[in-house]
Amino acid sequence: MSLPLVRAAAVLLLSALALPASAQTCKPTIPAADLVSPGKLQLSINPTLPPLQSVDSRGELQGLNVEIGKEIAKRVCLQLEFMRMDFPAQIPGLDSGRFDGINTGMFWTEERSKRMFTVPYGQSAIGVIVSTDSKFKPSQPIELAGHPIAVDADSYQERWLRNFDKENVAKGLKPMDIRAFITPTEVVAALRAGQVDAAALPTYTTTEIVRRGQAATAIKEMGNTMVTMAFRKRSVAEAVAKALNEMRADGTYDRLMDGVGMPKLPDQEFAIRGPGPS
Repeated sequence: MSLPLVRAAAVLLLSALALPASAQTCKPTIPAADLVSPGKLQLSINPTLPPLQSVDSRGELQGLNVEIGKEIAKRVCLQLEFMRMDFPAQIPGLDSGRFDGINTGMFWTEERSKRMFTVPYGQSAIGVIVSTDSKFKPSQPIELAGHPIAVDADSYQERWLRNFDKENVAKGLKPMDIRAFITPTEVVAALRAGQVDAAALPTYTTTEIVRRGQAATAIKEMGNTMVTMAFRKRSVAEAVAKALNEMRADGTYDRLMDGVGMPKLPDQEFAIRGPGPS
């Protein structure tokens, strides 16, 4: 064997020997029995909400939640596996044990905090956008009465608008025509096609859509709440909260959140919020 080949073989051998030693320096912080697939942290995501999560030109996931997921997986010493799916399927999927958690920019509600272990990590609200040439320019939520409004199905914004609409109808106002679509992408497409007068989406998404020149801002914020991740097992949620606290301490959390202009939670400890499933 020639000298170059001998050297190459030696390098390969040393690399192979180094792998077990490297693996031993990182021990998973979540019991294997509490994971759907031992050694993996499986999270659902709906990549249609830029800048939190979307797909680049190569079909790869990108965005804030993707980077947060990678950082958490590294700190709990597990292989990260994202499961792409529309939002309406995610909570039932978590209930049935298809994956370990939801990481898709979900808004926190008290009801959800009783159904799963929620760990809030940011803040957001609902924004309302209209087409760039629209003559309809609402400046407050009550002005949406009597108009067709697009939302993504089974979302916080759909529920908030329907409750708000119910209260207004009881006061004698015209009902909104709330039209639910499966994904935010379909919501924006309906708006641009003139099927609705306005669209309601999380503010981090409406801000990005306006930045791209695809719509104009009408109402900046309504229905303020927290953005949360959610998990089927308490031990997984606790490990994620611990990783988030480490990320805040070393500056990683601030860097990621500031990178997309996502409002941060106040300087308090990340933790499970709510009782979780009984």
